[in-house]
Amino acid sequence: MKQGLSLRVSQHLALTPQLQQSIRLLQLSTLELSQEVEQMLDENPFLEVTEESAVREEFGLDHINTPVSQDNQEFESAGDSMSGGTIDSGTTSSTESETTPEISSEARLEESWEGDGSVESAPDDSEWGGDALPRKNNNGDDGDADASDLARSHESLQDHLHRQSLSLRLSEEDRAALHFLIESLNDDGYLEDTLASLARGLAGDDLEQAEELEQHFAMALKLLHHMEPPGVGARNLAECLGLQLLDCRDCDETRAAIAMCRQPMELLAKRDVKRLSQLCGYPDTVIKSAIALIGRLDPKPGRRFVNVERNLVVPDVLVVKVGRGFKVTLNGDVMPKLRVHDIYANALKQHKGQGGQALQQRLQEARWFIKNIQQRFDTILRVSTAIVERQKNFFTHGELAMRPLVLREIADELGLHESTISRVTTAKYMSTPFGTFELKYFFGSALGTETGGNASSTAVRALIKQFVVSESTKKPLSDNQISEMLKEQGIECARRTVAKYREALRIAPANLRKAL
Repeated sequence: MKQGLSLRVSQHLALTPQLQQSIRLLQLSTLELSQEVEQMLDENPFLEVTEESAVREEFGLDHINTPVSQDNQEFESAGDSMSGGTIDSGTTSSTESETTPEISSEARLEESWEGDGSVESAPDDSEWGGDALPRKNNNGDDGDADASDLARSHESLQDHLHRQSLSLRLSEEDRAALHFLIESLNDDGYLEDTLASLARGLAGDDLEQAEELEQHFAMALKLLHHMEPPGVGARNLAECLGLQLLDCRDCDETRAAIAMCRQPMELLAKRDVKRLSQLCGYPDTVIKSAIALIGRLDPKPGRRFVNVERNLVVPDVLVVKVGRGFKVTLNGDVMPKLRVHDIYANALKQHKGQGGQALQQRLQEARWFIKNIQQRFDTILRVSTAIVERQKNFFTHGELAMRPLVLREIADELGLHESTISRVTTAKYMSTPFGTFELKYFFGSALGTETGGNASSTAVRALIKQFVVSESTKKPLSDNQISEMLKEQGIECARRTVAKYREALRIAPANLRKAL
């Protein structure tokens, strides 16, 4: 085999680290972006938080102040810059969102960020909060309680039960057994383990001690069943409902409800009135009233004490009605205001010695990080503006006027890739006159109509919800009837599609919606 040299020209796509960071920042949610910024501030000494944002032109981003309006003045859109000003999202090209500038621009970036040496490095005592007011606590009469303080003051189920047990006169053994049972409850207030298993877990192989512990646990369980909230300490759902029914007034409905709890719970879930009437020995009218009584009970009495972490949704985009049009702006509260530290950049320029290359790389990372954050919000604003333009009927009339929309339409209009639109619309929220919605909410598939047009699946779901709300409680609509009603509206929607939309809306079937 003869060896030889050959020259071959080929092209391939390579993702630079800067582009990879830009894509990653684009798909992060507001909370994840905040965490990313905090981490970068800790790692990179050249980054600092400021009241004013970095100037856009210093990153080579052309900023053209072209007013966004239409001739008929029915639609207006504007966006906030990193400092809360106005951004024209229509002037940002696709190459700015999906490509990075050439490396030859480093000299110009470096020159603009190194400063002129006029910044003084004298410490500012005001930043230490010397004039700040002392923090108020919750014991004062001001009423301005901090959210974190309120969260820390939350009382758990165990604390609530331990406080009640202090009023009981018990021996040391019974008090210890009651304390052990309270600590063994789950978040719903149920005792999942049996008393025998709890006793064997403490006594081990000593059968006599295990039997004695089981007796103490049985005594403690009776006391636990009489504590607040009613139903706490139950071993199953039937026992939980039965304990709560003991606090209700003695009547036929209560006795029938207690008898029903002794039957298989599947009958109660299906609301099989005839079968329950035969098993419990009460007429149908009493059984129906007993089912309504059980429906008012709490199946999970301990849930009200669970300190559930609540994630507040902060909108990234704000849509406000202005005249006959709408104004689209970025939420300045979620936009980090970062800049490169002028003092450190100037010091690096004057003292380029050992280790200067590593510091120069960190400086460049800080510049790229700020630029990518600005591009992230530019892309979010451009996509949001395009969505509002195409869904103007929704912002005027509500979700019933939603039109079909797919990612490809927005991608073609803005000159971006579908994957970029998908990243932008995931975990990003828009505040509208009708509430706060995820950007993905405005995209929906199309259903055919008799006139040859298309109807949005979001509008069809809203119409199904409207049908269910206005239905007769004694004779609810079936999926087949809803499908026929949609056909009367000119929308072709099969029964299986109606069932899928109904389940997505968390609407129960017709047999469970029937009012008793």
